[in-house]
Amino acid sequence: MLHKKNLAGPVVVATLLALASWTTPGAGWTAPLEIYGRLPSIEYVALSPNGTRIALIRTTANDRVLFLISLLDHKLLGKSLLIGDVKFRSIEWADDSHLMLVTSDTTLPVGLSGHVREWYLLNVWDVDKQKMSSYPDLDKADGQRIMNVLDDAVMVRHVDGHTMLFIPGIHLTDKMLPALFRVDLTSGKQRTIRQGDTLTESWLVDERGEVAAEEDYDQKEQRWRMLDRRDGRLREIASGHDPIDIPRLLGFGPEPGTLLVQSLEHGDPVWRLLSLKDGTFGQAMAERDTLEAPIEDRQTYRMIGGVHVDDTAHYVFFDPKAQSLWRSIVEGFSDEQVQFISASADFRKVVVLVSGTLHGYSYQLMDMNTFKSEPIGAVYENIGTPLQVKRMTYEAADGLKIPAYVTLPRGKAPKNLPLIVFPHGGPATRDTAEFDWWAQAMASQGYLVLQPNFRGSTVTTGHLRAGFGEWGRKMQTDLSDGVRYLVKEGMVDPARVCIVGASYGGYAALAGVTLDPGVYRCAVSVAGISDLRHMLQDVNAYDDRDRRYWNRFMGVSGPSDPLLQQLSPIKHVAAINVPVMLVHGRDDTVVRFDQSSDMFDAMRRAKKDVEMVTLKNEDHWLSRSETRLQMLQSSLAFLRAHNPPD
Repeated sequence: MLHKKNLAGPVVVATLLALASWTTPGAGWTAPLEIYGRLPSIEYVALSPNGTRIALIRTTANDRVLFLISLLDHKLLGKSLLIGDVKFRSIEWADDSHLMLVTSDTTLPVGLSGHVREWYLLNVWDVDKQKMSSYPDLDKADGQRIMNVLDDAVMVRHVDGHTMLFIPGIHLTDKMLPALFRVDLTSGKQRTIRQGDTLTESWLVDERGEVAAEEDYDQKEQRWRMLDRRDGRLREIASGHDPIDIPRLLGFGPEPGTLLVQSLEHGDPVWRLLSLKDGTFGQAMAERDTLEAPIEDRQTYRMIGGVHVDDTAHYVFFDPKAQSLWRSIVEGFSDEQVQFISASADFRKVVVLVSGTLHGYSYQLMDMNTFKSEPIGAVYENIGTPLQVKRMTYEAADGLKIPAYVTLPRGKAPKNLPLIVFPHGGPATRDTAEFDWWAQAMASQGYLVLQPNFRGSTVTTGHLRAGFGEWGRKMQTDLSDGVRYLVKEGMVDPARVCIVGASYGGYAALAGVTLDPGVYRCAVSVAGISDLRHMLQDVNAYDDRDRRYWNRFMGVSGPSDPLLQQLSPIKHVAAINVPVMLVHGRDDTVVRFDQSSDMFDAMRRAKKDVEMVTLKNEDHWLSRSETRLQMLQSSLAFLRAHNPPD
């Protein structure tokens, strides 16, 4: 449950609904690290379904405040709420009066013992009654043993004038098992409508509030199946076998009587409609675009489009009119990046996130009736125009083309610059040209920042698959090949190159000074992996598919494979001849703290130049302002000491 209290006194709404904090910086302007390091000033902006209310989080230092504002008169709806130092993950309106707030906590949920992990929690704020409630509600569990946590995204349905939340959660027997809870926000009633088993992956609820489809996966048999509801019973309509990449049930298709399913075909992701009538798949959809995530219609609950990512996010709507509306929004911010954030149910009001020279990095409210925009506020106050990000492509040693991005320091010609190689985490994610607070912060200090989409990144399926079995091998040398390219182009001084990364990027930073030495003069590893055997031992303990996933990336057979010794930085401490900084959050449940503390001890024993920064009460994602700022300030001080930008 959120700890909350009302803020007394007036709130200056103009601060939120006018872009007064954004100004064009003068020559030589450098935003203080504190601006980048702290959490965004404004985030999680959401429009109500009727388009008359807007919710957002405003953060000052460690305190987060929830604002709800009427767009009819630009006044607060009730009092703003001081939420405090809470880790928000999403905000979404269930209806025009109820706001769903998803947070997370590194703890044990109520009524459970065992390992501490990151749990997701749902609170609903009743705007009209000014009341907060937590769901699933343990007091309404009807004698069942359930957990007050989320296990997947909440489905909102409107049935007979009632707003219903269908919450994927967990019920307890001798183990944790999936369950689906129904909460009626209108009456306050709660009940469990499905209790899953070890095979259950997900459910899909239709417009009547009935479970219409289910997806299961047998990890040992490596068999998946999809079921639909017919005559009150679930029946299998599609099935198959795959050790890792099973089809994903994305939601209801744009056509009645269909489900939208993503599967891998010949190594490429394909979207098809699955007929609920006869279980047949239709033709591949959106053949000219690889869509990574669907867009749901708030009125019909059907998937009406998808998101395609290259340099930035592009939005593809199946309906030509909707696509035309979106195109007009993008054209209204010419030469700037535009991201879709939220919209009213009729799509007549839309919140977008814009990055460019005219609007800085800010949220804007579009009124599609007047085709005018209104500023909501700057994401980071007083940064001004974001630093320039340029796309480039270079060849790896084996000829594979590596797409990458460089963030340029302001006021410096791209010639003979100091370089920070900044590989992303994952590793199965990707970097884009969109605003990256960490890359922007490092570049603001005078460094050229390289973000390579090394093989194994999700640029294309082929590029992803090129990384299988190349962990610590070509995935690593793809980074140093980027350094050599920039040196050859005259952009970088080869004697002034360091590497910084988090999670898998933290592993790459450590591997850069152990497995690929001679390239970097220092390294910063944030929540990085140093011992792959210990990592796989944790994975093997709980999930067969995860185990197969990591084995495929690393090219090993499991935690006993001797190849892991060759790929683990902690086994190659003797090769380190440059300063290393290790940074890790005490509450990290993704990459355990001992991955850094053990590496620190090993380096100290070997009398290597190493520093360790412990982030108290911090998780894997740098979710808290103070510790995020601590990481940024300490790592930049380390970089300035060992790789001066001037």
